[in-house]
Amino acid sequence: MKNAIEINNLEFSYSDKPVLKKLNVSFIENKFSVLLGINGGGKSTLFKIIAGLLKGYRGEIKIFNKNMETISFKERAPLIGFLPQFHQFVFSFTVNEVLLTGRTAFSGFSVKDSDQEMAEEIMKDLSIYHLKDKPINQLSGGEQQITMIGRLLMQNPKILLLDEPTNHLDVYYQHHLMEKLKKYSTQGFTVVSIMHNPTLAFQYADHYYYLHDGHVHTAEDPSVPDLNLLEAVYNMSFVVINKNEKDFILPFGEKLD
Repeated sequence: MKNAIEINNLEFSYSDKPVLKKLNVSFIENKFSVLLGINGGGKSTLFKIIAGLLKGYRGEIKIFNKNMETISFKERAPLIGFLPQFHQFVFSFTVNEVLLTGRTAFSGFSVKDSDQEMAEEIMKDLSIYHLKDKPINQLSGGEQQITMIGRLLMQNPKILLLDEPTNHLDVYYQHHLMEKLKKYSTQGFTVVSIMHNPTLAFQYADHYYYLHDGHVHTAEDPSVPDLNLLEAVYNMSFVVINKNEKDFILPFGEKLD
């Protein structure tokens, strides 16, 4: 198995506050990996660094075995697509137009027939084709989130880097999206996602990572949920419930302190 992302001794601080402390982690190619951790623990910071949006870090980051410092902005577009946690929509672009902006790194501002065909395929796959001509700032938060994931897919990057992709989604669309992300990881994409919901993550992801106190911890077998790591990260108890021969891990609601 090859590493899509390899990070060695990564350190980052905001002013004099260390956030990432000699962090080491590798995310395997063509897998759906989830990074779990508490709010303010440094997960979004880590993703912004990998996406090239934050400078001033120390350590080494390799993308498909190439040092990130040597990858130009133009080279990065077909490698990494980043979905931030929050979006601001200033212009009333339609859903179709928003998706087409995902091709600007490749086609400039000249829309090709192939770009439009690609947009329509993605909208159908994500079940948002009926929103094609609707302004994005008139959509619900969940519809906007799905649209932005569609825009990311238009970029057709090798790595999908997603910061809380199930934000704003109702229960149906959370599972709908997680099924899609699982499918994409079998179709040539490497999917790496931040999530706060371990119950949902453990149902769909291939590998699990735990960010705690500036370090990423990984079980000996990253494909198996580790209750001890999970409880240490969230400082609360979890319980395993078996239904229809499947294990579901749920928060028990009891602080460990």
